[in-house]
Amino acid sequence: MMMSDIAKDRMTHSVRKRGSVSSLSGREFRQKELHGYTKNSRSTVCYTDEPSQGDEASRLTVQMENTYQLGPTQHFPVAIVNQILKDVLTNYLQEEQYEPEHCRQMAKTISEVIKTQVKDLMIPRYKLIVIVHIGQRKNQSILIGSRCLWDPKSDTFSSSVFRNSSLFALASVYAVYFE
Repeated sequence: MMMSDIAKDRMTHSVRKRGSVSSLSGREFRQKELHGYTKNSRSTVCYTDEPSQGDEASRLTVQMENTYQLGPTQHFPVAIVNQILKDVLTNYLQEEQYEPEHCRQMAKTISEVIKTQVKDLMIPRYKLIVIVHIGQRKNQSILIGSRCLWDPKSDTFSSSVFRNSSLFALASVYAVYFE
């Protein structure tokens, strides 16, 4: 090999590594390089296929942040929900008499109204379960129970009881934090 062949090989290797392509001919490129003028010059496109180790160190490092939360940022407002339950039960059942078919429909309506009003509080990431029981008052007793599997740190409930001369009502709202 001659000296010019070795130089061409180095130049080719350098071009492949750096990825620079010049639209100037070899003679024009050398004249521009030697004399530093830009008359009749053409554009040069450069790109990098393989970054050198110096380039990797100069890049900005991306810092990742864990955004997973282990609990609610805003707790469920039990006192406000208790007041909503009391107000809705009183407004809907104050003057009502117990009739089985009418009370079945009233239980559905009251539970939807309660759920809508609690959702209007816009408490993030809580799933709501609303249950309303309406029964007749005739000197009998009733025991209503519920069991749930939940985290006592973030999950909670609210309930309210209403009574008039003809009926009783129990409304419960269960708030389960959704992770």
